Amino acid sequence: MRGPRAYASFIGIGLAAGLLSGLFGVGGGTVIVPLLVLLLGFDQRLGAGTSLAAIVPTAAVGVISYAVHDAVAWIPAIILAIGSVIGAQIGTRLLPRISQTALRWGFVGFLAIVIVSLFLVIPSRGAVLELTWLSGALLLVLGLFTGVLAGLIGVGGGIVVVPVLMLAFGTSDLVAKGTSLLMMIPTAISGTIGNLRHHNVDLLAAALVGVAACTTTALGAWLATLVDPFVGNVLFAVYLVFIAIQMALKAIRGRRARTA
Repeated sequence: MRGPRAYASFIGIGLAAGLLSGLFGVGGGTVIVPLLVLLLGFDQRLGAGTSLAAIVPTAAVGVISYAVHDAVAWIPAIILAIGSVIGAQIGTRLLPRISQTALRWGFVGFLAIVIVSLFLVIPSRGAVLELTWLSGALLLVLGLFTGVLAGLIGVGGGIVVVPVLMLAFGTSDLVAKGTSLLMMIPTAISGTIGNLRHHNVDLLAAALVGVAACTTTALGAWLATLVDPFVGNVLFAVYLVFIAIQMALKAIRGRRARTA
């Protein structure tokens, strides 16, 4: 779609996605894709490809914003990214063999556990991500899991990495978010290259969404530093509830489509 309405929609979507990206350390694809599909008539694949391309500059600005506050674990992020890139290839190969409905319900269950845990475990702002041989191996496994999930059902990134870094690795909420954003950059670049080959990216839309998102990502990251860790957990839990509802609705529609 082109025209004033479309351009205004691209910018509005980018502003919302950038704020959420900076605040929660996520890519923003869970906002960008459904809005492109619902408001502008993008098909799912084009929406996902356009969103992934827009995430590259958005995540880069987010990393810089968190790095200013010394809230990025650089080497762990690289380990996560390596696992994620490999995992995404595995996920796409497994895609035809696994029930999407079962996967979606499984992911909803995972999110439910995470949401409850966010009210029980409050991260310390002073906590750091200690890198050892064991934690490095576990980070690689986490990256693989995230990549496989992204390849199978199109979600992952910060939605998985941020809560796991906080709850399982004892990382501060800010470091978890900054590290998640850095992990996304090579993953998004790799995915975008593949999508460009298959003509699944609207470059103009991606540019408008990405540039608009960059203007609010730093604001979101700044707000994250002001918010109390418990309040931050509550806000993130609300965001995850929204994602879980989206995924549950997709699972229900998928089941109805098969039985119709």
